[in-house]
Amino acid sequence: MTPLGADVIALQEAWADGDDTQAAELARILGYRHAYQACEHEDGLATGNAVLSRWPIRATDWRPLPGERESGERRCVLFASVDGPNGDIPVFVSHLNWRRAHSHIRQRQITEIARFVASKSSQGFPPIVCGDFNAEPTSEEIRMMTGQAAVPIAGLVFRDAWADGGDGGAGYTWDNANSFTQPNLQPDRRIDYIFVGQSGARGAGEVVGCRLAGNEVVDGVWPSDHFALMAELRY
Repeated sequence: MTPLGADVIALQEAWADGDDTQAAELARILGYRHAYQACEHEDGLATGNAVLSRWPIRATDWRPLPGERESGERRCVLFASVDGPNGDIPVFVSHLNWRRAHSHIRQRQITEIARFVASKSSQGFPPIVCGDFNAEPTSEEIRMMTGQAAVPIAGLVFRDAWADGGDGGAGYTWDNANSFTQPNLQPDRRIDYIFVGQSGARGAGEVVGCRLAGNEVVDGVWPSDHFALMAELRY
């Protein structure tokens, strides 16, 4: 068990060096299973998305996302079907383009993610989509996820776990209190999300609560340049 007690963990920008991956190393330490997909490669190293799970991972898949040709950023989305004790949990994790001027690219990336989610849909637990979306809640791309703008796939709408279960605060995940963010000279923003599809039978997937994590210094070091989110969902 992790100190947070998380059953499933989604990572972005997880590194890989040959066969050695950050996801595998963390899974070994925690006693979890893992799935990993590299997206970007540079100087022999790679970064990508990962899912860590205390339960078996039944199946995995991934898709590249649009935007590389015009932006030079290679992004992808990873799918893992987690074999939980009450049925499979479909988990998706991604990391979208980072530039503030790339909303048009992120909207296309959201569309591709929605298509991928729809292709994996089931009648069981609603899909969970996690990641660094590099976009604020009022942006068109996030509004596409939550049904406040035209959705890419008819009927596929997600709930924002922080909006549903947060403490009512700003929920900044990019926060200049963090010394890793300060050199970037960017304002505090909420750009990381846990999205959950519409609740299933007996309220499966309902957001019970959501809070920030990794937002304190550990042994003099911030855990990441982003704060994490932890959501509790009805299962």
